[in-house]
Amino acid sequence: MSLFPLYMFPLLFTMLLIGVPVAFAMLATATIFGYMVFDQALIHQFIEKISDVASNYVLAAVTLFVFMGCMLERAGIAKRLFEAMHLWTRRVPGGLALGTILMCIVFAASTGVIGATEVVVGLLAVPAMMKYKYDNGLMAGTICAGGSLGTMIPPSVVVVIMGPLADVSVGDLLVGMIFPGLILGGMYIAYILARCIIQPSAGPMIRAGEEPEVSLGEKLRITAIALVPPLLMVFAVLGSIMLGLASPTEAAALGAGGSVLLTILYGQFSLGVVYQALLKTLRITAMIMTILLAGSMLTGIFIGSGGVMLTQELVDASNLGPWGLLAVVLLLAFIAGSFLDWISVVLIMIPMFTPIMVGLGFNPVWFCILFLIVIQTSYLTPPMAPAIFYLRGITPPSVTTVQMYKGVLPFIALQVVTLGLVMYFPNLVLWLPEQLLGF
Repeated sequence: MSLFPLYMFPLLFTMLLIGVPVAFAMLATATIFGYMVFDQALIHQFIEKISDVASNYVLAAVTLFVFMGCMLERAGIAKRLFEAMHLWTRRVPGGLALGTILMCIVFAASTGVIGATEVVVGLLAVPAMMKYKYDNGLMAGTICAGGSLGTMIPPSVVVVIMGPLADVSVGDLLVGMIFPGLILGGMYIAYILARCIIQPSAGPMIRAGEEPEVSLGEKLRITAIALVPPLLMVFAVLGSIMLGLASPTEAAALGAGGSVLLTILYGQFSLGVVYQALLKTLRITAMIMTILLAGSMLTGIFIGSGGVMLTQELVDASNLGPWGLLAVVLLLAFIAGSFLDWISVVLIMIPMFTPIMVGLGFNPVWFCILFLIVIQTSYLTPPMAPAIFYLRGITPPSVTTVQMYKGVLPFIALQVVTLGLVMYFPNLVLWLPEQLLGF
């Protein structure tokens, strides 16, 4: 068998390591190898891929979810959520950290954009935690782990990209990730609470008199203003999908409209705000779509040159068995996720391995959720750890990188536990889509 298709990856990774932007590295690799295989017919291959991406209406949800996140960021929703959560958790050990995780869950469900949550939350939580002398490691781990929940809490932009590549319903993925995402968030909360009870100095409880007292009625009022509107929007987006009333693209449009209404409700609406949100949406969407198009071309050349058949032959020759191969694929995803951004990992690996996993008898929705958990884990794992580099840019020098590394380790362990639970109990992913969507 010819190993020709596999030679694409050393060239691709070499270009990435020397600093070539991901989209251009993928496009250059696809062009070089595509010309060697298809000669001048390559142009027709590329035109077909451009048409496929341009005509895939599901991808319109990417732009709409990004716009939704940008508008909510402009509405100041994160600050309101942080203040509301802090009112209820400040008398609990590790209350600021617990409030941060709760806010991350709601904010991730409101935006769907990975990376944005961590920076916005970090700017709010770091000064508050440092003021009350929280352990630097716990502070860093909480913000990094909470910010990464955008991968596993629907709606997630990565799922909108992953669905068409895996030939899986985006709705099934969005519904299937609900239980694993909530389990992960719940484990974070349980760990923080247990650690701060055992080691009070890690997350000091705010004592009476350290902050002004707020009456129950005022707490409820502040919480209702901060929490109810975004939750209603989240329920409208996810509920319309779960009840079969709207496709993911239609639900994303509903969320985009809801984000504008929330901006008006909070008194932050102006033409300038809309313009800035549209400009940021354009930049992010253009970046995602360019990488997606380049990745689609690369995948097309890999498949057209016999890459899938070659991969299948290598799988058959490996004698690893279905579970052994699954472990190898997830390990490769973890390694790749430590060096590449999530969209590159998804574009390279999902079209290649999903058909093989399905051929081995694994459910594609379940496999995609496992893949997401692994990507999120690699996002936190040293030494590369993109989450830590995000946080490094918004924390003072007194918080060292070593403290950040140590702080994320317990959260990585919880991710591994969640991965094991989902592997052992597939119904954590499959039951809800079966009940609601009948897939």
